[in-house]
Amino acid sequence: MTPIFKAFLVFFICFTTLIQAQYTDVINSNRPGASQTAFSVGKKVLQFELGPFISNEKRSPYPSYKAKGFGVDFAAHYGFLKEALEVNIQGTYQSETQTYNFAVPVENKRANFRYLNLGAKYLIYDPNKNKEEKINVYSYHANRGFKWKQLIPAVAVSAGVNFDTKSNPYVADGVEGLSYRAALITQNNFYGGWVFVTNLMMDRISSNQQDLHYILTLTHSFNPKWVVFAETQGIKSDFYADNLLRFGGGYLFNKDLQLDTALTLNFKDTPSIFGVNFGVSYRIDRHEDQLKIKNKSSGKKKRKRKSRSKRNSKKKKVENFDEG
Repeated sequence: MTPIFKAFLVFFICFTTLIQAQYTDVINSNRPGASQTAFSVGKKVLQFELGPFISNEKRSPYPSYKAKGFGVDFAAHYGFLKEALEVNIQGTYQSETQTYNFAVPVENKRANFRYLNLGAKYLIYDPNKNKEEKINVYSYHANRGFKWKQLIPAVAVSAGVNFDTKSNPYVADGVEGLSYRAALITQNNFYGGWVFVTNLMMDRISSNQQDLHYILTLTHSFNPKWVVFAETQGIKSDFYADNLLRFGGGYLFNKDLQLDTALTLNFKDTPSIFGVNFGVSYRIDRHEDQLKIKNKSSGKKKRKRKSRSKRNSKKKKVENFDEG
């Protein structure tokens, strides 16, 4: 393992007992953007995210080509042990046909995983944990306006293992087998339904292709059902570099089901990219409120104490009767 990955693991382990995440009553999906939110799905929650897409690429400089194809983004998340922890598997599979613009056009079909990752995410800091929002009874605007503390983000870390097959056309030559991923995630929840998420990620650590990614995502919910988003993603490595833009929206069908769509594009010609995706997120919610569990256990204890006190009371009455 590289020193960077070792340091990240130490950082990850040191904070795994600090806090618990906030479970949400409605699904908390990472779609339709490419970024990860800071919060986990919640303990005993299994969540699936699926997004078929069509893609269109065009390269102008030599060797020029056009590529059309389709694929699917997929992810599964499961929260266990603690509210703040989840394990996940994420990936993108793509199939397309490249047509090179030679004197005699040449077609090249390619298909493989752009990435396939098994990992974990942990929320290490939640600025709103154990803090009750105080209501200003004298000012309506003070309650609904901007607060400086909203600039303090929730912070999470994630780590994972990538797997690349031999001769994968979507990675550099010689990249195969296992490599590593590490990411720092922040999330600000502002008043009025605005959420700002940042991801800073090192990908394929220890391989011949180490990628640096940053993703900035801004979402806005107009009401409990509809949300729109805008996102920028930067990718930098010796193999590939790009700046992608995404726009789209999502619809909350019910508390466990979300539908979404988005456009992806860039502003260069090496190659130019245009894509459209449609997605769905669904969760199986077996979450149990920790307070309810405690209340149940305390209720059992109370009933046991009451039962013991009744037995002791009857015993004393019998003893007093015998003495009389």
